Amino acid sequence: MIERIDPGPRMSRIVKHNGTAYLCGQVGAGQSVAEQTRDCLSRVDGLLAQAGSSRERILQAIVWLADMADFDEMNAVWDAWVPDGHAPARACGEARLARADLKVEIIVTAACDP
Repeated sequence: MIERIDPGPRMSRIVKHNGTAYLCGQVGAGQSVAEQTRDCLSRVDGLLAQAGSSRERILQAIVWLADMADFDEMNAVWDAWVPDGHAPARACGEARLARADLKVEIIVTAACDP
């Protein structure tokens, strides 16, 4: 069974299938990439809880940065957020994001309660 949480005409905030939660891409507020990353990850925490999951159950993360020069600053926030011993498979690349003020977007897939 596929469960769509907060579905809209374009996307759902969460899609659950066979014990896996797929979160829509998350962005955050703030001026710096660190501020945006902290806010973004806070939003991820909320969606994970809503899906019946947690940071410890993240399987994969995809990080998009508007500028790879922000890689170290984003990673400082990311590294403090990921629980020790629970780092997911992760990719990070540079992309033009939906708005000029956005510096980071994170997409997460996690194991969840069925």
